[in-house]
Amino acid sequence: MDGDWWVLVLAALPVVALLVAVVVRGRQAGGDPQTLAADPEDRPVPAVVANPTKIEPGTRKRIDAVCTGLGWAEPLWLETTVEDPGTGQARHAIERGADVVLACGGDGTVRAVAEGLAGTGVAMGLVPAGTGNLLARTIGTPDSVAAAVRVALTGDDRKIDVGRVRVDGAEHEHVFLVMAGTGFDAAIMQSTPEALKVKVGPLAYVISGLRAMRGRRTRVTLTFDDGPPQRRRIRTVVVGNSGTLLGGLVLMPRATVDDGVLDVVSIAPNSIAGWIAVAWRVITKQRRGHQRVEHWQARSIVIRADVPQPSQLDGDPIGDAQELSIQVDPAALVMRVAPVPPTDAPDPG
Repeated sequence: MDGDWWVLVLAALPVVALLVAVVVRGRQAGGDPQTLAADPEDRPVPAVVANPTKIEPGTRKRIDAVCTGLGWAEPLWLETTVEDPGTGQARHAIERGADVVLACGGDGTVRAVAEGLAGTGVAMGLVPAGTGNLLARTIGTPDSVAAAVRVALTGDDRKIDVGRVRVDGAEHEHVFLVMAGTGFDAAIMQSTPEALKVKVGPLAYVISGLRAMRGRRTRVTLTFDDGPPQRRRIRTVVVGNSGTLLGGLVLMPRATVDDGVLDVVSIAPNSIAGWIAVAWRVITKQRRGHQRVEHWQARSIVIRADVPQPSQLDGDPIGDAQELSIQVDPAALVMRVAPVPPTDAPDPG
């Protein structure tokens, strides 16, 4: 056997030559030889569902560069349309074998993509490009396109709850990830012109809110889980998977995106003084501040108004609705989030 060592050497020469060629090509390209030598079909596949009205010139090139630079395949690029704001594109991405689907747009695009991904186990990443970007702010997604894409491709998986809504008894369910509401808040979303949002950003909602403050209260019936119906006169009822508003203001202090329940708040001021008290409660993150602010937590909620009211899902107006039947779908969506450093990690400063 010792005399046959040269036979083993000769047999190994083709393998050695192949490895040397891979290293040389990798060094010439200035990257990782193992990544660059991988066949395209062996690389993980990202998909981007993009709202073309929200993204800036050059965004696609930046996303492509990050994906290929991290050893992923060039992303499958799917644009939303008026007829399909993202749900169909997300499902198509799954059919094409996407390993992660990035929602590139505002909260409406994120919600539509989530509707296609919820329950599938395919991870969802965010590239914030809207006015509010509430879910992105809640889970800590960076504002930078390149940084957000890196998180989507290399971050940790976090399962979050999804709210499911039936409007006026319809068979089709909608989803929301942040908040659903009826009354004053939805009227603000409905009356805020898109052109104003482009011009002044989140301030557009403040302007519309000031205009809507003088509206009248309406009567609603609220039912939580298997509890008895409760009658209220309200200006708005909001059901939240997350309780954080623009500017870091907290409407529902106990709300968490992965606690398996939904938070509910009803607001019923009948004067400017009442609105000031409500605003103070939100600013100070207190559960008390006005006698007409009430909080609940539940897994299922039914809101039925005596007359149809403006309604919204994650900031998207859905028209007037008389009944919203809402339930939580726990841990239904896999979100890609920035890794959490160990608690005993050394201070980088």
